[in-house]
Parts: sequence; structure tokens; C-alpha cells
Amino acid sequence: MQRLRFDGWIAGLGMTAGPRLVVGHWPESPYGPISDVMVEHPDGRRVLLAPHDEVAEFIAATYSFDEVRVVPTAVERHGPAWTVAAGPLGLRFSVGRRGALGYLLRVVPPALARQPRWVRLIDGPARLLQGVRTYGSAGNGRREWYGAQDLHHITGAAGVLDGVDLGRLTAIDPPVRFGFGSTPRSPSLVRVTTTVELPAAAY
Repeated sequence: MQRLRFDGWIAGLGMTAGPRLVVGHWPESPYGPISDVMVEHPDGRRVLLAPHDEVAEFIAATYSFDEVRVVPTAVERHGPAWTVAAGPLGLRFSVGRRGALGYLLRVVPPALARQPRWVRLIDGPARLLQGVRTYGSAGNGRREWYGAQDLHHITGAAGVLDGVDLGRLTAIDPPVRFGFGSTPRSPSLVRVTTTVELPAAAY
């Protein structure tokens, strides 16, 4: 099996105007440094904002979307303040303290945190405590797992999507439906290594 690894951060946010957002920021990936945004609208429509065709094709083959847009994407970090620009989306959010789970995740050596056996072991507790999945089946016969290494609360957010104000920060409720699992219900920034395993026929 071929394994593709994406190392970086995932931010999950709900906004009072309705959209739920998942921002992926990957300084290290098979495609170089990239960022992407997944949006689920209140009516259930799922949209991917990706930086170029190759990345869009890969993500769309791994997750489920109703619309894929290839747009310039950029994520910048200045201390606790993050800014996201992705075509029709302009977003700012602030990162707060590390919670108890974040401290526990940091105790696990990164090499262990990325191993599929460890990730499968903690999948049950993660579902029970956070309502998230860490290991599962993705699109086109792929397997995927998330090696979480830290977690911070997101304390505030504001932005505009397609010219409409997003309102204030709120919970990710209902859960997003892009893949086999959602983000934590409480807005969070997770330090994570995502691994996607491709079936032999895919390469």
C-alpha cells in the first residue's frame, strides 16, 4: 500500500450564520505546503475550496462534496491569530489555551501518535469523549487515520463567505459529513498528521 502523509493543523469551526468550516493547513504534504477549506452549508451542501487541480482531485477522491472550487488559498499565523483567504472565504480566528486533552496528546511521542495501531486503539475513546473518529474508510477504497498531537480551543472567529457575514463562533452542530468522522463539537485547532493509504490499483 502507498501511504501519503499530511502534517499540519486542522481547525473546525461553526458559525452562527450557519456554515460549518474545516480548515486544513499542511506545511508538509506530498503536494508541498498547501491549505484547503471544507464548508458545509446549513442546507447540507458540501463545498471544497482547494488551491490547485491536483490537490482538488485528491481531496475530492478521498472525501464527499457537492461542489469543488479551485481558488487561491492562503493561511497565515501570527501568534494566537490565524487568517484564512480562500476564494470566496475570508476568515479570522483566535486560538486559546490548551485543554486537558491537548496536554494528554502532547505526552504521546509523535512517532507513536502517527502509527495506525495506536490510532485504532484510541478511536473508541475519541468517539466517546469528543465525538470524533481517528481511523476509518475513505473514498475509493482508501483508508485514513489522524495522528493527533495537540489540541487548543478556538476562542473567537469572524469572516465573510460569498459576500455574507458569517456571524459569531459556535459549536460544530450537527457534525460535518465530508468523510467518516467530524471534528470535535467544540471549535478546536488540532495539531495532526493525517495519513491516507491508497489501494494498490490507485498507483
